[in-house]
Amino acid sequence: MSDSRPPRRQFLGRLPLPERAVVADALRAETVGGVLLLAAAVTALVWANVWPHSYTRVLDVAVGPSAPLHLHLSLETWANDGLLSVFFFVAGIELKRELVAGELRDPRAAALPVAAAVCGVALPAVVYAAVNALASGQASGWAIPTATDIAFALGVLAVVGTHLPSALRAFLLTLAVVDDLIAILIIAVFYSHGIRLWALGLAFLGLALFYLLHRARIHGWYLYLPLALVIWALMHESGVHATVAGVALGLMLRCTVDPGERHSPAEHIEHLVRPFSAGFCVPVFALFAAGVSITPSSLAHVVTRAAPLGVVLGLLLGKPLGVFGGSWLTARFTRAELNPELEWSDLFAVSVLSGIGFTVSLLIAELAFEDEPPLAQEAKSAVLLGSLVCALVAAVLLRRRNRTYQRLCAQEEAPDQPLGAAAGPGRNGRPSGGIRP
Repeated sequence: MSDSRPPRRQFLGRLPLPERAVVADALRAETVGGVLLLAAAVTALVWANVWPHSYTRVLDVAVGPSAPLHLHLSLETWANDGLLSVFFFVAGIELKRELVAGELRDPRAAALPVAAAVCGVALPAVVYAAVNALASGQASGWAIPTATDIAFALGVLAVVGTHLPSALRAFLLTLAVVDDLIAILIIAVFYSHGIRLWALGLAFLGLALFYLLHRARIHGWYLYLPLALVIWALMHESGVHATVAGVALGLMLRCTVDPGERHSPAEHIEHLVRPFSAGFCVPVFALFAAGVSITPSSLAHVVTRAAPLGVVLGLLLGKPLGVFGGSWLTARFTRAELNPELEWSDLFAVSVLSGIGFTVSLLIAELAFEDEPPLAQEAKSAVLLGSLVCALVAAVLLRRRNRTYQRLCAQEEAPDQPLGAAAGPGRNGRPSGGIRP
């Protein structure tokens, strides 16, 4: 009797050529951005600890008009609300592309990375809430350890994972796209306050106009850029976090190609905007957000006070276990499966890497403890500490897996040597961690 069920979709299988090209371009840009982000974070830490008064004065400098909208904002606020809107605009384009032409277009293929992302958000929040409930801490920071910083994570992966399969990088990128969407929903729902309905209504009208112009195939940056700025300003005025405007605009761009077009508008605009986002917006945000005072007492507070301890444990335990556990359970109880050429140890190493929470985690720390600056500083210190430990542990795990793949590559180049002699047999009789053709 023939089996009429649909074939099982391999997760982390070889991507189609156009999608591989898109992923490769994104990885190159994000890797460079990760290096710049690290340099900006180190600069902020040195600046805030060597010349703290100078750093604070720069953060508090206010620029911008105060009428007709309240846009006379500090440089720190411009970085949080303005520059990160560009970052989330690119994230919105990535999500739209994944939904239209990427892994997320197939529900069976999307099940595993989406489940991994959801569990990777839920478990850190549970860990944070449990720690703060037991120690009578601050519940408002539950979302701080839920985000993954894709630029830092891909930077670590690029440095130590020279021979790792590209599918692992694709998994990390897809995970981060879904993770960013959940993060912006959390910010919009839980960290928006004092909603002004008139401004929110006008922002939605602006979004509708943007969509109609784009759908009518009307071209011209001189139309869309001013409209996007107006939408951002209205969203900021409404009390909803302004980064929501960025992701909404990104989701509206068309990812399909019309006759006569070489690239879709989304691909073209992302190609133009991504270097600005990865090379300027995110590093400048890190320069204004990562400057925390590092003293023995502040480090002691990170491991002795409930809120920062919950952040550290959420990143170190909740994030990796959530991502890996969500992936394993989905593969165990659904029709999704891991590529037989890969091992679960590869995925576990990447799950630890997902515990690097930086950009969005620092933003949520500012929002969660907006009225308690000392606690916000402690939460930021916890983000930096937890991210650093996750990066180091993941680097060790990925380095070990990289050596395995490197040996297999060497064996493939030496046909007289039996393939798999060094690594041993894996699933389906293949060498453990086998190399894709």
